[in-house]
Amino acid sequence: MRIGIIGPIGSGKSTLSKMLSKHYQVPLIEEPVENNPYLPYFYQDKEMFALLSQNAFYSSLFLLMWKTKDLKKVVCDSTLFSNLVFAELLRLEGFMNATEVALTYSIAEQHLKRLPDLDLQIVLVRSKDNLFNNVKKRGRSIEKDQETYLHFHYDNYYDVLKRIFKTYKVPAKKVLWLECGEFSEPAEFARIVKVIEDAHRQSL
Repeated sequence: MRIGIIGPIGSGKSTLSKMLSKHYQVPLIEEPVENNPYLPYFYQDKEMFALLSQNAFYSSLFLLMWKTKDLKKVVCDSTLFSNLVFAELLRLEGFMNATEVALTYSIAEQHLKRLPDLDLQIVLVRSKDNLFNNVKKRGRSIEKDQETYLHFHYDNYYDVLKRIFKTYKVPAKKVLWLECGEFSEPAEFARIVKVIEDAHRQSL
């Protein structure tokens, strides 16, 4: 089972993907965001670094997915579709222009042609308040004083993702919109595993 985890900032992609990787004892592809040298500059000046940071994320994530493309079982804590959402949101907010977004889509399409489809795209669905609480709890210094950006991100994320899935004709059975609680609670994690496995069987 090749699965990808998608969700807005603070939804718990990394946490859940690590837990699923351990549960299934399969490799984990971790999006190299926190160590990306462009990220602090992006938060300091989004208009200047939006295009550069997005393509840096794309390049590093694509390479990781390419190296593991022949594995039958893998968990990805992000996907190329997830990164396209960020590009589209940055356009809507005025930090990327149409030409920059078109270039990002063109690069993404070339990447997508070279990678096998994931068996299941798992979208983490959480309330806005929950997302803000999660961001606050993890305490990343670069995310401080980003409330306006995060409000816009949360208000538009899921609608933009739906449009991207439609644009790329991702079958509905390959997408799991997963409303979730606290992953650390054993009963909740067991429920999530069952929901994922049921969705995977239905996607075949």
